[in-house]
Amino acid sequence: MADALLLLLHVLILVYWLGGDLGAFVASFLIENPGKDRAARLGAAGLLGDVDMAPRTALILAFPTGFTLAVTRGWVALDPVWIAAAWIAALCWLFVAWRIHLSHVGPASSLRRFDLGLRWIAAGGLAAGGAAGLAGLTGWPLFLNLKLLILAACVLTGLLVRRLTADLGPALGALAAGQADADARIARSLAVTRPAVLLIWLLLLAAALLGLWKPQ
Repeated sequence: MADALLLLLHVLILVYWLGGDLGAFVASFLIENPGKDRAARLGAAGLLGDVDMAPRTALILAFPTGFTLAVTRGWVALDPVWIAAAWIAALCWLFVAWRIHLSHVGPASSLRRFDLGLRWIAAGGLAAGGAAGLAGLTGWPLFLNLKLLILAACVLTGLLVRRLTADLGPALGALAAGQADADARIARSLAVTRPAVLLIWLLLLAAALLGLWKPQ
């Protein structure tokens, strides 16, 4: 039963990740639509920020749930004490992510820099683990090594999305102030971001397929 519940949680993480991304994706079209009321567009922007916390939360929780499954099912030979360590680290990271969201701290804040550093560390660690596995240094199954590389790619693509949307916040501020260039800035920021979002969806579907297929 415990294994089934953990697997269910891992699957739900994928569901909320994709579902949250889809909600944010749809809201982005309302935000950039100049034919809509300014208040509605700004309200959609606020909704996008709230909905986007679903995939942000899912990303963080994908680590401890996947790690726990890997250890308990024998794919990774580690002492179970590392499971507790993984959950503590993930929950601390999750606290930071939600604190950033609820406090609306600026991009130069120490919390945001800390969160950004964690994401780079996570991407590097996942990529290194997957590459070491493919090189035959760990004895981990093929599907697990590939999923590690895919998750690393998801983290890196998420970092790319942050860079591509760096002007979105200021552009929304320009919209609220009624500045003439706001519409063009919003449209440009969202247009260059959408392909990266679609890439994340493809990566997640590939990871889900590997989890079901489990090639050794």
